[in-house]
Amino acid sequence: MCGTCGCGQPDPAKIRKPSEISHHEHTHDHQHDREIRLEIDIMHRNDLLAERNRGFFEAKNIVAINMVSSPGSGKTLILEKTIKESASQGGIYIIEGDQQTMLDADRIEKAGAPVVQVNTGNGCHLDAQMINLAVKKLEVPDGALLMIENVGNLVCPALFDLGESKRVVIISVTEGEDKPLKYPNMFQSSHLCLINKSDLLPYVDFDLEKFREYALRVNHHLEFITVSAKTGEGFAEWLRWVGRIRSH
Repeated sequence: MCGTCGCGQPDPAKIRKPSEISHHEHTHDHQHDREIRLEIDIMHRNDLLAERNRGFFEAKNIVAINMVSSPGSGKTLILEKTIKESASQGGIYIIEGDQQTMLDADRIEKAGAPVVQVNTGNGCHLDAQMINLAVKKLEVPDGALLMIENVGNLVCPALFDLGESKRVVIISVTEGEDKPLKYPNMFQSSHLCLINKSDLLPYVDFDLEKFREYALRVNHHLEFITVSAKTGEGFAEWLRWVGRIRSH
């Protein structure tokens, strides 16, 4: 898994707020050859840090939601719409995870939420230490909702506990209904599945009932909400779900 893809710890300078970025900064990093060994101890260390994060969140009454998906599912647009439609409630803080660029953090800042961007370089997921550093940078207050947009990837993020309260997997109807069978770890470890881009259902070959059947085969506790971040369909139900999580 990650032992062959170059995952490692980010430079603390790569956990940044949009306001800290110079307009003259290069948009690329120079990569250097290095050898990475992933041992079971690294997973154990991540789990320990995740439990520390979880304890911190519980002590400060912070609800953390880990948003995971493949690239292009619509995570960022869902977050933008959630921020705007929850403006009266306030208290939403965002951690953005991408390999490169500040593009998503800029979008979230314009939507009205405090945000930090974590650029993972060659890394294909966020981990518990990255979240620990990002939360300190973001200065998340007591009682806040922390939403984490993980790196777009249906494989590695499933293996890394961040200390989150809930994990939400997002799939778009353009991806095909067989994804739960192909990527079972992601669906098995999630609490809710948002089926996004429902406005495209009349135009794509996506069997909604078959998708749910496959997902429930992997995780019979999984909940489902069908939404369209473009039209707003299903968003009231999604916001009610978030509200229930915050109130518990």
